[in-house]
Amino acid sequence: MKQMKAYLDNILKNDPAARSYVEVILLYPTVHAMAFYRAANWLYRHNAFFMARFLSQFARFLTGIEIHPGATIGRRFFIDHGMGVVIGETTIIGDDVTIYQGVTLGGTGKDVGKRHPTLEDDVVIGAGAKVLGPITIAKGSKIGAGSVVLKNTEKDSTTVGYKAKTLPFKTEQIKDSIERTTGITEIYNEMVI
Repeated sequence: MKQMKAYLDNILKNDPAARSYVEVILLYPTVHAMAFYRAANWLYRHNAFFMARFLSQFARFLTGIEIHPGATIGRRFFIDHGMGVVIGETTIIGDDVTIYQGVTLGGTGKDVGKRHPTLEDDVVIGAGAKVLGPITIAKGSKIGAGSVVLKNTEKDSTTVGYKAKTLPFKTEQIKDSIERTTGITEIYNEMVI
């Protein structure tokens, strides 16, 4: 019960639109997807692969969130909105990670064994971002919306762009880097993560 309360408290803390435990439990697809994932993961770890996949596909049908039952997910994982999220089989997600709608944690099709990303603690991934391959998104990293990330990130960094570049963590350095790279200050003003 303590873990469930901590999970719900994390959602209430991270989503200003969440008003009560009842609302979160009944109306947030992340709660339903994670409940199905925990059951499917248990089945997967006990070699009931077909039932695990069946349960995960049923959860995808209900929530629009596809989590492979073989993925490893830590505590207080929050998927805001959720529609179109895909999490691959060998993905590892740490504690207190937040991702938004349309995020793919997938493979490149070129790897065997560990094929999907590892997200360390306190990572935030913006809407529509694609994080691909057996890479590590370091603790405290932020991935900007729509970014395509194919390389490891550094701790507490921000990574943005279609051909994603890791920028310094400090806000003023990020603004200066974007202005030098693109010359467009509006991107920075809309990109506060």
